[in-house]
Amino acid sequence: MANCKTDFECNSVKIDHRRVPVPSSISAEARQRLHNAVRDDGIPINALYPMPPAEDHGAWRKLKAAVDANYAGAVLRQDFAEDVEITTKSIGSAIAYLAIPLQLERADCVYIDLHGGALVFGSGDACREGARIAALRHGIQCYGVDYRMPPDFPYPAALDDCMCVYKHAVDTFGADRVVIGGRSAGGNLALATVLHAQDEGLDLPGAVVLLSPEIDLTQSGDSFQTNRTLDVNLPSSLMQANLLYANGADLSHPYISPLFGQFNKDFPPTIIQSGTRDLLLSNAVRLHRALRQAGATAELHVFEAMPHGGFGAAPEDEEVAQEMMRFVRECLSSC
Repeated sequence: MANCKTDFECNSVKIDHRRVPVPSSISAEARQRLHNAVRDDGIPINALYPMPPAEDHGAWRKLKAAVDANYAGAVLRQDFAEDVEITTKSIGSAIAYLAIPLQLERADCVYIDLHGGALVFGSGDACREGARIAALRHGIQCYGVDYRMPPDFPYPAALDDCMCVYKHAVDTFGADRVVIGGRSAGGNLALATVLHAQDEGLDLPGAVVLLSPEIDLTQSGDSFQTNRTLDVNLPSSLMQANLLYANGADLSHPYISPLFGQFNKDFPPTIIQSGTRDLLLSNAVRLHRALRQAGATAELHVFEAMPHGGFGAAPEDEEVAQEMMRFVRECLSSC
């Protein structure tokens, strides 16, 4: 270590080149998912598609079109059951899909679902399908917010859209009957929306659901190094997407990286999920500690060998859904 060039190098751990096997401790479906996501040479397939520089908006538009088409194709291949009525709503600056299950269990509550996609992808059909799934899972109405995204609409456009829908939901149902949640980038916006509402002195929602939340765009956590490449779904840095989204704003601002927000004991009950192979695991762990240190109610669920966003269709993914449904039901039971 005497020959290291920087303090960072001197204080780092050197790990020899090695291959990490798929563990036997997870379901057969999960093992197959991890196996299918890696080439024979051990490189995750998703690692073969680097993101363009933040300033190259033309390249981002092309990538966005390709990714959204892939998302839409995956959605359209699914069997759409005629069990949810979906209408498109304009709410302030936002476009939202209102999904109402035909078997509506409660008409006095609403779930706000914020889609993932690195704050750049996942709009349209994928967002609409997310609203349908959330409505079915919880048996209540759901707003899927098709928030605006860069390169054409960088920060704060997405957060402004989420705030419009949140205020509308609170005015319609009452804050304690509103649940807001999101996966990955959607988790960022869900938490940022609550912090923004808190700063405005608005009533806060009845519960917050954060699935593998992308809440530190500075990427300062340990797992951004330890799980790099090990996460087959998100094997490398999202920094270029983060810079594209922030558009010159401070990445550590709590509305951009809500992990750095101010929490207190009155913060809404929050459930947080991640996995031991999730690149964003540190986000979940650090947020849980921040909420518990503030005296807030918070649950953390970390799944064995699970990468960012889950396995896809394994028993572990169903267990995530069941924990989330249980948490939402309990939080809404008193109102």
